[in-house]
Amino acid sequence: MTSTSPRTLAVLQPGYMPWLGFFDQMRRSDVFVYYDDVQFDKHGWRNRNRVKAPTGPLWLTVPVRHHGKPPILEVEIDERAPWARRHTGTIRQLYARAPFLDRYIGELEKLLVQPWTKLVDLDLAVASRMAEWLGVRTQIERSSCLEIGGERSERLVRICERFGATRYLSGNAAQTYLNVGLFTGSGIEVVWQDFRHPTYPQQHGDFVPYLSAMDLLLNCGERSAAILAGEEEAA
Repeated sequence: MTSTSPRTLAVLQPGYMPWLGFFDQMRRSDVFVYYDDVQFDKHGWRNRNRVKAPTGPLWLTVPVRHHGKPPILEVEIDERAPWARRHTGTIRQLYARAPFLDRYIGELEKLLVQPWTKLVDLDLAVASRMAEWLGVRTQIERSSCLEIGGERSERLVRICERFGATRYLSGNAAQTYLNVGLFTGSGIEVVWQDFRHPTYPQQHGDFVPYLSAMDLLLNCGERSAAILAGEEEAA
């Protein structure tokens, strides 16, 4: 009798130049679903992230236009400001001494300066490129394409069922609202991520965690995949 390996699924909202925990969930999943049709959170991570400056974390923010409370996939980028050039210029300046700046900055800049209209398209394209650099290859889906409804936990259970997932990988913050009983009642195990942020050589003094994963890539290059996976120490 052969045993069937658990099929793991994770669901996360898109983010701009996401942090390492985002890609940890992606790499640990068989199916990774972008939750792109839920409400846009104005002060969240959908259109911004942080890099490291001599004074500490510095925000890189994509300006957006929206009215009311639109879903993420409807939010448009405000192209009146040259945000893409500013972001790459800031990265060039702050990471001028990073050993792998030249390895990534040209490709990143070419991606950012494309004529993007929708924020979600930018987010997914940048995350996809960063996933490649981090050695993450996972089946990617979008909730907006699945036509699956339901309230919060119920909808997540239905998404798991759509892809035959027997394990749902969730960030720890969801412990306050996730109805675990709905999952177990459907034969789906809930696993909490418990991400442990690695330390690695950085620019500008003492180590600062929870930045964009670009910080790891620019400082550690090809070693970044192994560091993310916990296969290599990088003190």
